[in-house]
Amino acid sequence: MTATTTDSAPRVGYVLKMYPRFSETFIVHEILQQEAAGTHVEIFSLRLPIDGRFHESLARVQAPVTYLSREHKVSQFWTALREAALEVPTITDHLDELLAAQEDEALAAVQLAGAIRRSGLEHLHAHFGSIAAEVARLAARLAGITWSFTAHAKDIFHEEVDPASLATRLREAHTTVTVSDFNLRHLQETFGDDADRVVRLYNSVDLAAFPFTAKGVTPGPVRVAAVGRLVEKKGFGDLLTAVAALVADGREVHLDLVGTGPLEATLREQVHTLGLGEVVTMHGALPQTRVREIVAAADVFAAPCVIGADGNRDGLPTVLLEALALGTPAVSTPVTGIPEIVRDEETGLLVPESDPSALAAAIARIVDEPAESVRRALAARELLEADFDFRDHAVTLQGIFRRAIASRTGEAAGRAAVSTSGARA
Repeated sequence: MTATTTDSAPRVGYVLKMYPRFSETFIVHEILQQEAAGTHVEIFSLRLPIDGRFHESLARVQAPVTYLSREHKVSQFWTALREAALEVPTITDHLDELLAAQEDEALAAVQLAGAIRRSGLEHLHAHFGSIAAEVARLAARLAGITWSFTAHAKDIFHEEVDPASLATRLREAHTTVTVSDFNLRHLQETFGDDADRVVRLYNSVDLAAFPFTAKGVTPGPVRVAAVGRLVEKKGFGDLLTAVAALVADGREVHLDLVGTGPLEATLREQVHTLGLGEVVTMHGALPQTRVREIVAAADVFAAPCVIGADGNRDGLPTVLLEALALGTPAVSTPVTGIPEIVRDEETGLLVPESDPSALAAAIARIVDEPAESVRRALAARELLEADFDFRDHAVTLQGIFRRAIASRTGEAAGRAAVSTSGARA
């Protein structure tokens, strides 16, 4: 789809910790959706990208990207502050907040405030309620515009999350979007009134790009696919143990494991120790088209997510939505929002986290009961079409942006009316 903006289209700056990131395709897709919906988008990244490869969809993003400075020199800060003050005279009203902020966040916010005025941006939206949200919060205050952010999972549940800082961001954002009802309940129960403006908006999937095909009995070994960063919260160690149990039970199985991450050496060692060298293919990072081929060809998609020792966990993995859209029967665990898409016995199978025996049994059952697996896969597709369509997501999110912008416009009109009334009195 081609981006077409109009004079009435919202002008939104996306604030991201690092753009692009190979593992954050959901952000690229969201920006593409907003551009297709007519939103004028500009991207501001706090870090330079470090990934060596990128998905092909990145080339379709038309938004300009600005990398905010990571230099901490005092002279650079004052230069940025001086330049920004020319365009945002009210910036000096917020010096106390800048002095209270981390130096890199303050510098980025000052630079971003100047860019907001130069580009005529009306609203900022950050992903993850950590540093990106903090810079958006500060810059929006400096420039006098509204802001919002999407809270996922690590930024809510990780042990390093500062509850006081997150409460401030929830309280000050015009809207906080979060990706599951589980997250919404957690934020409301934990932060009370500060979470009054949190709304749930599911991750979405381009259903046309992931057409449904019903699985049948396929020749050769049972193919299991798993995709994600090789980190603790993905539970891939449990999956390897489950695959070893299936092999020990005399089943022909092949696991395609896609992704990279800090646990790669550990998982490779586990493959060796379990004697799965001929059974497991560790693909590393692959472009999205190749990932889609592997998942579509699989008999089972496994997402054995767990809660990490540091509290980190998945929110609602986009690749799980994509697998279900394709019609690949899925087994997962009841971590955070996953049961909202993988409804046990209805749209897939759930097993307890960190339970390889139950995981192996569920994989075997999916293969041994093809008719039931197709029934659940069809139900999953229907659920996706009802609640996870990316076109609906784009309209809803753009509506959030529009309401935020309108609220600021209304406040300005109110202040002007009071000022005029006072002058006449």
